[in-house]
Amino acid sequence: MLSITPPTRMFLRSGATDMRKGFDGLAGIVRNEMRADPMSGDIFVFVNRDRTHLKLLFFDGDGFVLFHKRLERGTFAVPAATSDVVAMRRADLMLMLEGIDREYTRQRPRYLPPQTIAVEK
Repeated sequence: MLSITPPTRMFLRSGATDMRKGFDGLAGIVRNEMRADPMSGDIFVFVNRDRTHLKLLFFDGDGFVLFHKRLERGTFAVPAATSDVVAMRRADLMLMLEGIDREYTRQRPRYLPPQTIAVEK
């Protein structure tokens, strides 16, 4: 079961990722290319070149968890990227997993507490 609470930070690697990589290979990408700590508890999202495979890597306190989804048909709608690492919100990830293209949707204004507005990069 994948449960993501609102304070959990998520980061998408905007480039294509070799989906043959496992725990250690993806943790290496997080450490060396994304310049982040893979054991921080943040969720790191990877998509292959064809956008048919998606992997989530996170550390749950005593070990790494790897979530892998392969689409039988269609592609994942990946958010437009202006850098190598894109901060994502929980809603963005859920829409991506459900096959909804964020580009064609809009979100109504909501209150965000001041501490959650700024996202470290």
